[in-house]
Amino acid sequence: MARTIARDHDEKRAQILKSAARVFATQGFDRASMNQLARDCGISKANIYHYYDGKDAILYDILETYLRGLRDRICGMGLAGLSPEERLRATLREILLAYQGSDDEHRVQVAGVDRLPPGQRDVLRGYQRDMVRHLGAILRDLAPPALAEDKARLRAVTMSVFGMLNWHYMWDGGADERARADYAGLVADLTLSGLHGL
Repeated sequence: MARTIARDHDEKRAQILKSAARVFATQGFDRASMNQLARDCGISKANIYHYYDGKDAILYDILETYLRGLRDRICGMGLAGLSPEERLRATLREILLAYQGSDDEHRVQVAGVDRLPPGQRDVLRGYQRDMVRHLGAILRDLAPPALAEDKARLRAVTMSVFGMLNWHYMWDGGADERARADYAGLVADLTLSGLHGL
């Protein structure tokens, strides 16, 4: 007889992922133990093994869930009818708002993707590439022709904009929605006008 899934299965899984992200981000993946994860989750080690084979499976699920959700949120924005500048501003703001409350997942992503086997890395990097393409297309519509036609430079600009956003958690991880929106506006102004535009 097939094992039934508990009604609170998804909630417990989400609890495990959130707690594990915090442990991996603060203790490091290598130092974190399944006993420690169980204590932090407030459930038994056996219960964690009911959901996951081990730390590697938890790591992948943290990153797959986080990056897929982020990709869907950013690439699924309704931007029709907005000017290129409005699309940029809306997208940068949404990225920073999507990061809110996910500092642990973000830290785990920085160090964790390369720990995974090639097939899993490919899935996660696919989500990342989708977001880079999405932002790159917006920047291409704003760029002067010489930059818009130079794929390598446009990618470098796109990655630089992501870099400004991605490291925000290092100095202002607890920022509220207003502070995140303000910083997104600053990044947009820098991107559009450089220092002279500020």
